Amino acid sequence: MGSLGEEPQVAEDCMGLLQLLSNGTVLRSKSIDHIAQQIPFTSHQTVLFKDSIYDKPNNLHLRLYKPVSATNRAALPVVVFFHGGGFCFGSRSWPHFHNFCLTLASSLQALVVAPDYRLAPEHRLPAAFEDAEAVLLWLQDQAVSGGADHWFEGGPGVDFDRVFVVGDSSGGNIAHQLAFRLGSGSIDLTPVRVRGYVLLAPFFGGEERTKSEDGPSEALLNLDLLDKFWRLSLPKGATRDHPMANPFGPKSPRLESISIEPMLVIVGGSELLRDRAKEYAYKLKKMGGKKVDCIEFENKEHGFYSNNPSSEAAEEVLRIIGDFMNNLSYLF
Repeated sequence: MGSLGEEPQVAEDCMGLLQLLSNGTVLRSKSIDHIAQQIPFTSHQTVLFKDSIYDKPNNLHLRLYKPVSATNRAALPVVVFFHGGGFCFGSRSWPHFHNFCLTLASSLQALVVAPDYRLAPEHRLPAAFEDAEAVLLWLQDQAVSGGADHWFEGGPGVDFDRVFVVGDSSGGNIAHQLAFRLGSGSIDLTPVRVRGYVLLAPFFGGEERTKSEDGPSEALLNLDLLDKFWRLSLPKGATRDHPMANPFGPKSPRLESISIEPMLVIVGGSELLRDRAKEYAYKLKKMGGKKVDCIEFENKEHGFYSNNPSSEAAEEVLRIIGDFMNNLSYLF
């Protein structure tokens, strides 16, 4: 903090799009939304979408996606999708997230719920995790009320007993947090039942570098940017070994005794986050009693599935997620 009358200095500069000043002021460039909007919106004739508010005090909205006509008349499963952005950027309205959710709804024949959540540094963690829990409580309200939102009625209907959480990057970290907070059976959400979690290139960190982090930068991502995201999103003064960044850090809670629903981890082979994702899946699986699978897409970089959801690799990701969901839908 500078002396009285002294101009505040830039403490953190994130690509010129987000600046944190020494006096705590946060400056966000309006150009970030302009940059995001340069990706064209996909026109999808088979999926309807609309926005709804789920947290009035924090003015948080979500976007619902529903297939126009299901390929079968069975009730639709629910996919809750948490976007990425290093906990500092992102919105349900950004075209590449929107396009990916259209594709999720169409390919998986599911009702997709895509929420916004509070962003850092204005709202540091655990704000995003709290908002994620609020989304699932909102979903529980829809189930208990018999469809407070009419989109949960009519047509093939919605199966609240088949809910899946999908998280991209920082959203993958959110999915991890939910998996261990809710545990197996998600009893606190009854009649909503979360059946499984898909972590797409989950954003984890740690003070000790991994081999992939020490490797070459990606086209759209580098280690300096990842470190900035952690400094901006974690509680002030926290290191990358904080439990919200590193599930296996020196002060992180033990996970062995917590029973969770099945989990699928997907990561690109050329990602900086590759080794952390693979280590995460390996360590959980090694604990025993946890069904965790990890699939690596060779030579792919961060966001390969959402940046181009019509690509062959993205279509394969969707097939894998679909198989994961189908294999878990009728287990008790």
